[in-house]
Amino acid sequence: MPQPEQPMTRRDARRDPATRDTTHAAGGRRRPPGGARWGILAVAALLVVGVTATVATALASGGQPDAVGDMSESAVSASADAVALPAGASAAAADSIPAPAQTSVARASCDAPAVVTALASGGDADVIAAFGGGEAFRAAVVSGAAPCVSLSDARHLWVVVDKKRPLDPVDFEPATVVAPADMQRTVDGRLVPDAANALTALVAAAAKEGAGAIGLNSAYRSFASQTRTYNGYVDSMGRDQADQQSARPGYSEHQTGLATDVAACDNGCGAIESFGGTAQGAWTAANAWRFGFIVRYEPGQTAITGYEAEAWHLRYIGPDLAKAYHDGGYHTLEEFFGLPAAPGY
Repeated sequence: MPQPEQPMTRRDARRDPATRDTTHAAGGRRRPPGGARWGILAVAALLVVGVTATVATALASGGQPDAVGDMSESAVSASADAVALPAGASAAAADSIPAPAQTSVARASCDAPAVVTALASGGDADVIAAFGGGEAFRAAVVSGAAPCVSLSDARHLWVVVDKKRPLDPVDFEPATVVAPADMQRTVDGRLVPDAANALTALVAAAAKEGAGAIGLNSAYRSFASQTRTYNGYVDSMGRDQADQQSARPGYSEHQTGLATDVAACDNGCGAIESFGGTAQGAWTAANAWRFGFIVRYEPGQTAITGYEAEAWHLRYIGPDLAKAYHDGGYHTLEEFFGLPAAPGY
């Protein structure tokens, strides 16, 4: 990694070139008489001995001879500016804002041993951690430093599916989907296990924190199921309008098992279209990231996502990426990963 340019020392900075050895500029000194010359040499010898002793003492104590003139000034300045630290804390820790723990490979690349091992094991959370956490992972992908990470691979949390990015393969099926526990539902919806567990936790937290009951309305859809859903929209409103409401087969987040539609279910589950105007909808918009979800299609983002706002459509990207998404103030996955807008097919 390129090292920062080394600053000039205070000693060098305050040295005035105009005062350096000016005696020769006037043609040099006159040679003193012999007796005086021997006296001067004796004094000079004594000075050399004194300076040598001073330097030797500084070196013995671990000091740097070039900085002897600066050490007392530096110590006074540090003392005046210092802030008392809690016992056991370091100055470096006091200069930083507390942040989530990062690994020692915060700027890792694809050939870093930890990344290679994590990719081979197939654990998405391990891969993200090997890059140094959610934000470091995102930055590596955006900068092109992570060619080993494919945003098209539907097996991973970081897959991006939109109207310009079909699933690969187009008829992808997740290995395992399970039903989230302990919630109301209008269908027998299923998600990949981590997303299902996260949705269970989200629903429980919403109830505990006073937002009300949230239920599952839709979750994983196979390629065949999405074909039927999309064709139903086309039959009822035409292709152009259908493309604003539903994804074409092979272009749906529901097909990954990472997306779910939710509804407010205080007295039975309401229509998903009304979710954004409920207490549950407001709570979910503010808190979904805590459980690894984002609201995928926010208001005002149709020109990027290609879809009208859907407050009910949650996409699971895992807690590390969701925190980076929230903390960075992002509103679309396209923006998060530096991808082109996808307003149409």
